[in-house]
Parts: sequence; structure tokens; C-alpha cells
Amino acid sequence: MTAADPAHPDAARDPRQPRERLGALFDAGTLREITPADASGAQAGSGQIDGMPAVAFASDPGVQGGAMGTLGCAAIVAAYDEAIALGAPVIGLWHSGGARLREGVESLHAVVTVFAAMTRASGVVPQISVVLGPAAGGAAYGPALTDVVILSEAGRIFVTGPDVVRSVTGEDVDSARLGGPEPHSRRSGVVHLVTATHEEALAQARRVAVLLGHQGTLVPAAARAADASGPDLAAMLPDSPRRAYDVHPLVNGLLDEPGLELHPKWAPNVVTELGRLGGRTVGVVASNPLRLGGCLDATSAEKAARFVRMCDAFGVPLVVLVDVPGYLPGVGQEWDGVVRRGAKLLHAFAEACVPRVTLVTRKAYGGAYIAMNSRALGATRVFAWPDAEVSVMGAVAAVRILHRRKLAGVPAERRHEVEAELAAEHEKESGGLARAVDLGVIDEIIEPGRTREAIATAIAEAFPSRGVHGNIPL
Repeated sequence: MTAADPAHPDAARDPRQPRERLGALFDAGTLREITPADASGAQAGSGQIDGMPAVAFASDPGVQGGAMGTLGCAAIVAAYDEAIALGAPVIGLWHSGGARLREGVESLHAVVTVFAAMTRASGVVPQISVVLGPAAGGAAYGPALTDVVILSEAGRIFVTGPDVVRSVTGEDVDSARLGGPEPHSRRSGVVHLVTATHEEALAQARRVAVLLGHQGTLVPAAARAADASGPDLAAMLPDSPRRAYDVHPLVNGLLDEPGLELHPKWAPNVVTELGRLGGRTVGVVASNPLRLGGCLDATSAEKAARFVRMCDAFGVPLVVLVDVPGYLPGVGQEWDGVVRRGAKLLHAFAEACVPRVTLVTRKAYGGAYIAMNSRALGATRVFAWPDAEVSVMGAVAAVRILHRRKLAGVPAERRHEVEAELAAEHEKESGGLARAVDLGVIDEIIEPGRTREAIATAIAEAFPSRGVHGNIPL
């Protein structure tokens, strides 16, 4: 008998034991075992999170490093069957070296049954992964198939570990640089949230589960009260329309309380955040002028598209804050697939069934105007603040193209003055915001002081719906 054996008297003291981790995840005293504590390498259980039913499973790193064998995979599939039957979120606590080598192809087959269960549950119940230690091979792809991935500081995700990489490619890399928080939260986009401790990781998993699984009821009166007593949203924009600013204060000022940002370091020119407005869960997609001037690019379009599809799959209304000058130009972007990956965002918004409200705060230009939940893509309502601009591009940039020959003959000292005159004339001719309202692509120009109420009312009056599709990891 070893300490890893559940029957060993010291086993209960190991904080890595599945029962211990599941008990820490659920409300105290609510854990009910679905599968027994044994040598399978995994255990499943159900319980409550803030009083809401939930299901979870945990790897057992004390048994063959948590490797996934036939019985352990069956425990995970049992958790998924229970979650689907209850319509409850399912949370995976991962700490596994992947498929069991001793079982050979049998273990590979077992791992595939887990992937099939995850795909079957995709878009049906929220799936959250918490990676608390190394997660390799099949245990890396498992979290990647789920909706939200949380990585503790000690967590690692990689298909093959440093030793295999070194022997095959000659690259000398440690586990943190290969699959730790920095590469996966900033570079690959595999991880949505990073925490310093295991305890924080479990707390974040609980928060995501409640936001997606217990969404609450929207009360427009609460949003109206927040307009009256909350922070001045307009004051969060700089006086100069050319100055960059961080959109995070605006997003959190709109919500009842600061939300939970997913992928904060990956493609930070777009912010994707879950929070509550008027008491109800909403998803916020916001362009961030502090990063790349708020331009969309290949990576941020893909990030936003995945978030939109997740919210749509679970019936979470969307709020889209737009201050975007366009798509980022350049050879690198074209080669990086900005057309293909940008099309994902167009498809995601056009496909979405949930109520989705757009607010243009400062500007919406060109293709990025279209992609950020425009009227023709099916937005429920489109609002704009009084000083907002909607156009193919900025007026000055437009006249530099339209009047290139004329400006070429203007003395350098007068060029700025002439550009300003031509820009004013162009704005008058193209119509700008007023023309957008006449065409119906902007529903209403609203004062910043009634933003929360206007958005909340639009969501409350819309038909509640959710998309019928999975949440493929784009």
C-alpha cells in the first residue's frame, strides 16, 4: 500500500487527491461522488457552486502521474453524462501526463471517448478546465476543447514535454517556456485566465461557472439607477478624438461591477469580458484604442469570434463597444490570414441569435465597422454617442485619396488648412452620423448619461434566444 492509494491513512492529507480538489471546488459539504476514489487516475463528482448545481472531475496525479487509462476516462465521460442530464456546467481539474503507456492503444481509444463527450457537450453545457499541474498529450487537448481554460502558475500545457522536444528537435526549453502561463496566455491563446495559486484558479472556475450557468434576470431599472449614480462614462474618453485610451474603465463602468476578462494578454486590442448588467450576465466585446489604436487584426478577430460564439451558444446577450479605425494593414496581416480569420468574426455575429447591442462611442470605420456587430449583420439595436463618426474612413484620410492631385499643388504651409476644409466638406456630403440614422444603420443617438438604461432596455425587450451550435475552438 502506498500513500497514493486512496485506502492509505495519509492519502486524505494529499491536497492533490481528487476528492480534496473536488471538495475545495464545490460549496462545503455538497460533494457527491459519481465515481469512486480508486486507482483509475480520475474521479468524478457533483455538487453546488453558490447553490447552483455543477459537475466536476479531477485527475489523480498520485496514480501514474494522473495518466488517462480506460477507467479514468470512463470517470470523465460519466461526469459529462451527468452534466448533460442536469444541464449543469462541467469543470475539469487537470493534472495528467496524458494517455497511459502501459495500456497502449486501449488508452488512446479511451482518451478519444473523452474528446467525443466534450464535443457532444459543446454548446450544450458550459465546460471549464482548470489546469493545476502538467497536462500533456491527450490531457492538453482535453482542456483545449472546452469553453474556458484556467491555468494556475504551476500549470503546464503541451503536446510533448521538454525532454521529447529536446531529443526530436534539439531545442533546449524548460516546461514553463514551452507550456506555462506566459506562452499560453500571451502567445498561443490557449489559456483564458492565469492565476497565481491553485486556490485562485478554483475561485475563478466557480465565478465563470456561475456567470454562464446562473445568468440571472435583467432589470432595466437597475441600469437606470446606475446611469444616475454611477461613473460618468463619457468622462472616460479623452477630450481629443485622436488620443488613445484604455477601454477597460469604460467596460467596467458600464457593468454592475468589474467583470471577468478572458484572454486579457492575447490580442489585447479587443477586450472580451463576462459580467452583469442590470443583474444579468452579458458578454462585452470592446475595441481598445490603447492597443494598435483599436484596430482589428487577424488574431483579435479570431479571439472575438470565439467569444461571440460561446456567448451565443449559452444564451448570453452581447454588448459591443466600438471605437475602431479599421483593420490593421500590412503584409504581415495578409500573410497571417486576416481575410480568413476576419471572416470568422463576420460569421459569428451574423450567425448569433442572442440579443446583441452595439454602441459606437467615438468612431467606426470601414470593414471594422461592418465586423463589429453592424446593423446588416443582425444587431438588435445600434446606438451612437453624439460625437461619434461612422464612415468608410476618417474624413482627412478620405480627402487625401479623393483630392490627391489637388493637395499636391497646395503649398506645404497651407496643406493642413486645405485638408481641414476639404474634410469638412466631405463630412457634409457623405452625411456621417446623421446619414447613418436616416439609413437605419444607427437606430438612435443617445447621450452617454443614459447608456446603461438604453442597452439594458434593448436587451430586455428582445426575444431571448440562444444559438444551436457547438463552440469549436477557433
